[in-house]
Amino acid sequence: MPVIAVVNRKGGSGKSTVAAHLAAWLAHQDCAVMLGDVDRQQSTRAWLRRRNAALPAIAPWTIDQKNVLRVPTGITHVVLDTPGGLHGFDLARMVMFADAILMPVCNSAFDREAAAACHAELMALPRVASGRCKLAALGMRIDARTHAAQALGDWAAGLELPFLGVLRETQLYVQCLERGMTIFDLPGQRAAADVTQWQPILDWLSPILHPAAVAAKQTAATEPAPPSNRVGGSRPDSLMPAQESLVPGGRIGGVQSSRQAQASALASKVLATAQQSSLQQRQQIPAFLRQSG
Repeated sequence: MPVIAVVNRKGGSGKSTVAAHLAAWLAHQDCAVMLGDVDRQQSTRAWLRRRNAALPAIAPWTIDQKNVLRVPTGITHVVLDTPGGLHGFDLARMVMFADAILMPVCNSAFDREAAAACHAELMALPRVASGRCKLAALGMRIDARTHAAQALGDWAAGLELPFLGVLRETQLYVQCLERGMTIFDLPGQRAAADVTQWQPILDWLSPILHPAAVAAKQTAATEPAPPSNRVGGSRPDSLMPAQESLVPGGRIGGVQSSRQAQASALASKVLATAQQSSLQQRQQIPAFLRQSG
């Protein structure tokens, strides 16, 4: 079950907007998605209550008999909206369950500094540092008439943080969220420009959200390749001279049967030498350290 968390230490960075839109997009893909709000303000939970029942369904947390939040039965994808100021043990615990983290960042010195501190703490966690939990940033509320998008891109490049693009400043997001909707719920061309801005984000998330499809492609890619006229022909070019020098004449694929016989005799001689050396070494090892069998 893929889990996508939307994280930024600074409040007001657009985490709830990103989480709600991602959950709505998954719902439109016929995924059984839960939008989990772990923020005390419960912004996305209130948004879910305003959502029209005719729209694709998005589930909230369920609460069991012990008053503990649980993922509802049958859910296939989870989106987490996290609170501002998330750090320390709470951040590490969230990362333990996440497969990917999206970090929305506005273009101001305060926002960039807070996001950089959050990025540094995330990169200190083994799951993020090893790539098991993917991490990327996106720009929020960007005015196309300014150089804000370029500034954020340069900032992310300096941190070696993948930057997926920007979402523009528009009242369309505000109007949709007030009605329990997203731009993905709007008909036709009304939000075409904004949907286009989401495409790089969705492309980056696709292998994480649909791991079965990725596994199928990897399986197909590992199927045996058709036989080549040259042994090792698929290796990098830099390795080929060394391989060719092993056989007089250059081409390994052109070795004749007599050379194969010579190679077999040489291999037998090497094996006998190795066995004799192993016996001598074994005789030098104290008896109680020797492995039996």
